[in-house]
Amino acid sequence: MLVSILLFTSLSTLVIALDNGLALTPTMGWRNWERFRCEVDCETYPNDCIGERLFMDMADAIVASGFKDAGYQYVLLDDCWPAPHRDSSGRLQADPKRFPHGIKALADYIHSKGLKFGIYEDFGKKTCAGYIGSEFYLQTDAQTFADWGADLVFFDHCNAAAKDMKYGFPIMEFFLNKTGRPMIFTCPWPMDNRIQHIKPDFPAIRKTCNMWRIYNDIEDSWDSVIGIINWWSKDWYNMSAYHGPGGWNNPDMIVVGNFGLSPDQEKVHFGMWCIFAAPLLLANDLRSINNRSKALLLNKRLLAINQDPLGIQGKPIQMGDVQVWTKPILPKGSKAVAVVYTVQGGNFIRVKYPLEFYGLDAGEYHLTEVFEGHDLGQHNKSSVISFTVNPTGIYMFTAKPVN
Repeated sequence: MLVSILLFTSLSTLVIALDNGLALTPTMGWRNWERFRCEVDCETYPNDCIGERLFMDMADAIVASGFKDAGYQYVLLDDCWPAPHRDSSGRLQADPKRFPHGIKALADYIHSKGLKFGIYEDFGKKTCAGYIGSEFYLQTDAQTFADWGADLVFFDHCNAAAKDMKYGFPIMEFFLNKTGRPMIFTCPWPMDNRIQHIKPDFPAIRKTCNMWRIYNDIEDSWDSVIGIINWWSKDWYNMSAYHGPGGWNNPDMIVVGNFGLSPDQEKVHFGMWCIFAAPLLLANDLRSINNRSKALLLNKRLLAINQDPLGIQGKPIQMGDVQVWTKPILPKGSKAVAVVYTVQGGNFIRVKYPLEFYGLDAGEYHLTEVFEGHDLGQHNKSSVISFTVNPTGIYMFTAKPVN
């Protein structure tokens, strides 16, 4: 690592900022981790193990089920893919039983579907699941990923010294850029800072990474989802100021279509990730997803909020049992509004606020309910907007100025 640090020091004047022209809107795609974890028994579970068949199936499903047309582009291969040892040239190689044709062939297949390929590695000696890491091999691994045709690299932080993070991630980004292949770079640098109780250097993080994990891994449960939402409301070290085209705070994957959330809770989860302008990385089984969850993930009005070119992270204007969040969107002067009722159990509540409560106090606005697309008509700042919200549910609308 010392050699890499010295190399980075000598080249640091050349690396002014991360300006790779990528991730100008939040990245959309599919990632295997939360649903499939590190299942490597392909003999017992041939359809669900971390092997080439799973990722080819998901690429097929993304295309066939309309997800590609909706903007979901990336297929991300997470942890547990490497063989136990590097090859004779020191290059990473895939587990030969689970990836018999190699990673290059898998990337080629995904590209043949008009999709993009992402891969996982770790800054430390080992990955989080205990597989071989990239420490001392950053340049070799960056070139390997480029040679394989990767379009995104997720670089984790397990089994590495916290003091090396501020060197290691910029070094890896330098080597990725040096390959000449455009690759989104995603890292958990501020997440490690939070764990270590270190103030994050968000300007440096944004110069280095296209998106970055900050908080805990998501689980398939309401407690996990609402926990992330509540934490996001704190705007830790003003993290929203560094969020926008080219660099994104990442609250982790989308678990809609799995086992742990009710229909209303799925709406909260996906709706709030759209309010956050968060990366939308699905962690589910697209081969068997139910029609209700599928329709939610393909909702054009929600995706338009998430992919709004302004890229502004929504913020709360009220917390408590009834949370109110707003997000500026285009055209200028417009907002997306989300009202979340966090209470579990009991009856729905009726929400009645004048439009100016949401910060909409200039002239007339045309309102549209987001989930079903109901036209709510034209209103001014004094108009009282009334609607119901179910327990652990959400109501969303957009307000656009009337010229």
